[in-house]
This record gives sequence, structure tokens and C-alpha cells, in this order.
Amino acid sequence: MKKVFHNIGLSVAAFLIYLTMRFLWYSSRKTYHILTPIGEEQHIIACWHSDLLMIPVYRKIRPHHPASAIISQHKDGEIVAKVLSYLSIKSLRGSTRKGARKVLLEAFRTIKRGDDVQISPDGPKGPRYHINDGAVALAQKGRLPIMIIGYRADRYWQLKSWDKFVIPKPFSRIDFYIQSISVEGLALPEANALLLEKMLEHALP
Repeated sequence: MKKVFHNIGLSVAAFLIYLTMRFLWYSSRKTYHILTPIGEEQHIIACWHSDLLMIPVYRKIRPHHPASAIISQHKDGEIVAKVLSYLSIKSLRGSTRKGARKVLLEAFRTIKRGDDVQISPDGPKGPRYHINDGAVALAQKGRLPIMIIGYRADRYWQLKSWDKFVIPKPFSRIDFYIQSISVEGLALPEANALLLEKMLEHALP
């Protein structure tokens, strides 16, 4: 019975977060800055952990493309996985800290299936704006470009969490920045440095 109530609680929390996401999304004024051609090519999707609340922008750019996301095995990850299911984004459970080998192998299989794979390079516990190896490893192994998604809101709340999680205020103006980069042929440190440089271009201080 305890497990039943636990699952109900997770489902309710996820649905409320999803409704909040949709309210913030539809109440905001949005501008999309497509900095490089994107097209229909399969990508690894990279966004900072602090920007995850606005991940619905992915479905604006790619409304029908199959997609999966790497989600922490922490209990909070269960809620995130349920929220993403409302956006037709499947969850791969694991992180660079826990279950890394298993989730990366699963991600490689998912890439072969044709999915975009979303990952937060500084997740799940930071440090903030730090690039772990996962995004570049997936891109180079799968021979895929990386689509970087970032945004800035003119009015927002910023939590006192390790990632300074950003919540745009209702009816704010949001600028989204989307670009595609290639890390093919680069050594791992060089590729990570390039990804960091591009992801910081439109990140909040």
C-alpha cells in the first residue's frame, strides 16, 4: 500500500509540474534564434540542468522526432521521467555518477534506433556549468552533431540550488538559442572545451 501511495504521489507531482511548464510556456512571449541549420538530422541534445523547465522547446523544434533523455536514478528522476513522458520523450535512467556504464550502453542502442538523446552535461549534481564527458562521448561514438538548447528570460526566479535552477515568471519574454555543432575528429578535452564555450554563450551568470 505504501508503494501505491508513493506512485500516486509521484504521478500527481509530475502532472502538476507539467501543468506549470505548459502555463509558463503558453503565457510567455517567445523568440527563437536558430543560430545554425538544424534540419531533420539526428542529434545529441545538450542543455544545462538549470534550463530543464523549458525543455518543451525541443518539441517546438522537433515535434515528431523520436527522443530519449538520460535521467538520474535519484528519486527526483522518477518525477522528471514522468514529466518527460507527457512530451513523448522516453527516459534512460542513470548518470555519470551512478549507473554510467549501463545508461551509456542503453543510450548507444537508442541512438542506433534513431532517437535524439538529451543530456545535461553538468547533471545530475554539478558542479554548475561543468562539462562531463557523456555528451561528447555519445556524439562521437554515434557520429552525431550536438544540438545546444539554451534560453534567457527577461524576468525569472532563480533557486538557491547547486545549478541555480531558472523558473521564468509568467508572461515574461523568453529568447531561445538553438545551434548545432560537430565534435567529430576532436580529442575529448578539445571537444568538451568547444561544447562548454558554445553552451556558455547564452547562459545566465
